[in-house]
This record gives sequence, structure tokens and C-alpha cells, in this order.
Amino acid sequence: MATQEATPGSQSDNSALELPSARDIRDYVLQEASLEAPSEAVSSVEALSISSSSEVDPAPSRKMEAAEGEELLPPRLPELFDTCQRLLDEVEVVAEPTGSRAVQEKVLKGLHLLKQSAEMLVQLDLFSHNEDLEEIASSDLKYLMVPALQGALALKRVNPSKRLDDLQWAREHFLIYLTQCQHYHVAEFELPKTKNNSAESNMAGSSMAHPNLVAMASQRQAKIERYKQKKEMEHRLSAMKAAVESGEADDEHVREYYLLHLRRWIGISLEELDSIDQEIKILREKDTSKEASAPGSTPWSRPPMKPFILTRNAAQAKVFGAGYPSLASMTVNDWYDQHRKVGALPDQGIPKTTSEVRRGAQQHEEQEQKEEEDDEEALQRAREWDDWKDTHPRGYGNRQNMG
Repeated sequence: MATQEATPGSQSDNSALELPSARDIRDYVLQEASLEAPSEAVSSVEALSISSSSEVDPAPSRKMEAAEGEELLPPRLPELFDTCQRLLDEVEVVAEPTGSRAVQEKVLKGLHLLKQSAEMLVQLDLFSHNEDLEEIASSDLKYLMVPALQGALALKRVNPSKRLDDLQWAREHFLIYLTQCQHYHVAEFELPKTKNNSAESNMAGSSMAHPNLVAMASQRQAKIERYKQKKEMEHRLSAMKAAVESGEADDEHVREYYLLHLRRWIGISLEELDSIDQEIKILREKDTSKEASAPGSTPWSRPPMKPFILTRNAAQAKVFGAGYPSLASMTVNDWYDQHRKVGALPDQGIPKTTSEVRRGAQQHEEQEQKEEEDDEEALQRAREWDDWKDTHPRGYGNRQNMG
């Protein structure tokens, strides 16, 4: 208002600095407010829609959280055991060679999962030496086979540089399994002798040095019986497998199914221990032969034996002597070397003189002539004898006993 009532003189003075009017300020404020209103409305609508959607359907977010939680949880013991058993079955029936990459990956994965299963069994403390077989739950009997499965998969591992270590590790786990089964009286069998005890090892060595035919026959018969039992158990297991895996079998059949599995692995463990012991012996002998044939090792040279004569006693040797004109004073090689040095060998003959050659030729001619004369005389005698036999039949002139 003051600006409108100013005089023309004052307007000319303030023409350099022109200030906005009150109407311009009001229009500017209204324009800014109209521009900010749609953005605020949109943000409020988005917030409302987000909040309303979460309030209406919260199930998907909860499902996603549950799935993430399940992925983070470690696998359970039954799942680990079933996976290990499936891997072992695949490795045993696979058509590819055992040393292939795919088979070895399955073997290593199975050993890793079995290690986790063994650790879980220790944490859960499922088995105790103070309980009997009847006190173990039917569903827990299968976990007794974990050491046997470890030994079986260890034998499938192909690493020539560590083969001896793998065999010893597998043997140790097979013995652990057999010891557990013997403690719980799963089946009647004889536990193989360990090599830790010196007395037992000495007995085993003496039995190997002097084999007993009766013991060998009994071992053969035991192997035949184990083979027959193994085939019978495999037949029964195949008949019960479908019912047990589907959950239709009762507790009694489930228990019988797992007990058959335990007894089957007892026979497998005993057979594997025999083959492991034989392979360990071969590998150790191989290492010993390599060490003996190394370049740095000096071969043992046996001194030459002196000639000797066997007699009943010393007195007989003194009285009757050696029985030969003289004892040998050198070996054949020594005699050959001695004659070779002087050039007296047949292929190194000394040249003869002319007289010796003539004398030898003369003797040779006389000998041939004598043989020819002897031949003529013998031929004449033979002809005369044939003529006499023609005129004198057999028995001619013997008339004394003809009556």
C-alpha cells in the first residue's frame, strides 16, 4: 500500500530496486503448495497400501522365514544314515570303475556324512555298555551299523599312496562293529584276534608256519556256512524291505528287519577282515622288497661253500676216508679260469708240431684198416654160419631121447 501511494519522485528514485508485491508473494506460496500436495498424497497412498497388504496377507512372509530357518538347520540323524546307506548301495552296483571321479566323490561324501552320524551318536549317547539288546529301541538298531559302513566305504577309496592307511582304518572300524555286536549278543561268532597282543601274534605266526589241516578245513566250512546264511538273509531282507520302508510293518517286524541287517554285516565284516589282512601282508612285503632293491642298499653276498662229505661220525671219516681219491681243491670256475690263462682250453688249443701230426694221421689210418679187416672176417664167419644152418635144422643129431 505504501508503494502505491508514493509520489512520482520517489518512484523514480526506487526504480533501480523493484520489490515484489504482496499479491505476488501470495501467488508464489499457493503454487508451491499445489506442487507438493500430489507427492505427499502418493507417498501416503503407498504407505497405506504397504501397511494394508502386510496386515491382510502375512502368510507368505512367514513361509519364507520358515524355509530359510529349515535351510539353516543341520540334517537329522535318520536322514544322514539313509543318505549314507543309499550312497554305499550306489557305489557297489555302479557300472563305472571304482577309481572314476563320480564314484570317488560319492565315497568321500558318504564318509563325511558317516563321520557326522558318528559324532551325533556320541552326543546323543544312544548306546551304552550297561544295557542289553532288548533295551535298544527298534528304530535305533540300524545305527549300530555306522562303523561297518565306514569300513566298507574306506575300502572303496582309491589312493595307492595311502592304501595301507585306508586298510588299517577300515580294519579298525570293522573290529569296532564286531565288538559292539558281540557285546550285545547279536549273533554267535568268534572275534578275530588283534595284533596288539604279542602272545596272540606269536601263536598266529606259528599257526601260519605249521598249518593245521583240521583248522583249515573248519575255516573253509565256516566260510561256506556264512555264505549260505548271507544269501538266506538277503532273500528275507528283500521280502521285508517294502513293508518296513512304507511304514506298514509293526515294531516286531521292524526289529527283525534291522537285526537281519546287523547279522548280514557281521558276515561281511569277517570276510573283509580276512582279505584286509592278506592285502596288508602283501603291501608290507612289497615295501620291504623295494627297500632291499634300492640303489643305495648293498646286496648280501653269500661266501662260497667249501666241499664237504657227509659221514655218520668223525671216526668213520678217519677210518674209511672220504670215499674218493681226493677232495676237490677248486671250483669249476676256478679250473676254467686257470686253463683259460694258459690257453689249454679246447677252443684255445696249442698248435701241434709236424711229427705229432704225422704220427696221429698214421695211427688213424692203421685203426681204420684194422676195422675193415675185422669186418671182412666177421662177414665170412656169418656167411658160413648161415650155410651150416641151412643143412642142419634146429635139433638135428639129437636122437637120444626120441624113443
